[in-house]
Amino acid sequence: MVKAIRIHKTGGPEVLQLEDITLPAPGPGELLVRNRAIGLNFIDTYFRTGLYPAPHLPFVPGNEAAGEVVSVGPGVTEFKPGDRVAYVATLGSYAEERIVAVNSTVALPEAVSFEAAASMMLKGMTAEYLLHRTYKVKPGDTILVHAAAGGTGLILCQWGKALGAAVIGTVGSKEKGELAKAHGADHVILYREEDFVARVKEITGGKLCAVVYDGVGKDTFLPSLDTLQPFGVLASFGNASGTVEPFNLGLLGPKGSLYVTRPTLFTHIAKRETMVEMASNLFGAVASGKVVVPVNARFALADAANAHRALESRGTTGSTVLIP
Repeated sequence: MVKAIRIHKTGGPEVLQLEDITLPAPGPGELLVRNRAIGLNFIDTYFRTGLYPAPHLPFVPGNEAAGEVVSVGPGVTEFKPGDRVAYVATLGSYAEERIVAVNSTVALPEAVSFEAAASMMLKGMTAEYLLHRTYKVKPGDTILVHAAAGGTGLILCQWGKALGAAVIGTVGSKEKGELAKAHGADHVILYREEDFVARVKEITGGKLCAVVYDGVGKDTFLPSLDTLQPFGVLASFGNASGTVEPFNLGLLGPKGSLYVTRPTLFTHIAKRETMVEMASNLFGAVASGKVVVPVNARFALADAANAHRALESRGTTGSTVLIP
């Protein structure tokens, strides 16, 4: 028996219940992993509320964690008991231990801590594909990062700066602005006090941005189109303010033949070799010091409900982890 958070009905943070569960032995191509740190992400709240439907009820939420291999299933040769690993996978990480597929797991270098790894398998791998695959950032680009003081935002700011881009970040407070600046943002815009479109035009001298990375959604999507250069890319990768409402595709033409995309991490990591390549790129950036993953809050696994409340209030900065 191990402790896990289970959801029996969708709803508010109060539906997160700590329970005992029994795990089967790992099957072919599977590992039993003892989680040492578990990542907290906005997508967890989407499954909790039912915005993203879980395949069944009850279910254990969570998509990322880091820990040690306890045992391996038949035919598994890539990992052995005791190995340090990190994973981003289907639901099930809010637990002391879990069964996870080898294809969703990567070896964790000693240079990267369990907490950092648990904080960046989803957020960091998201930043990897956004910066290197959705739009390949190059020196001289100006990029706009919404929610720049959040977990993914801080990684985007640092890594974008390391790639030679000028980074503009939007934040909700002066304190968050200082945090974003400390992590690579050249300019910060206080979106509650300033018109971010007007400020982007002012900051760039009217040249605007090559790409907007938008994890906020409903509140920022349409205005963000007006911050893009001709042929610019709006990458909408999250819905922190609500889902993006249907819009007239015809807007993209007169605004500069713009591109809009809604990429997901799980499409990018569907191929094992691509996932390993992305993780290697991410771990390399962290090990080199180009990217620092700030873990600014820790909650016990049993206190997952309060962790969700903090996240949804937008009161958190950087990454938050659950400790089993």
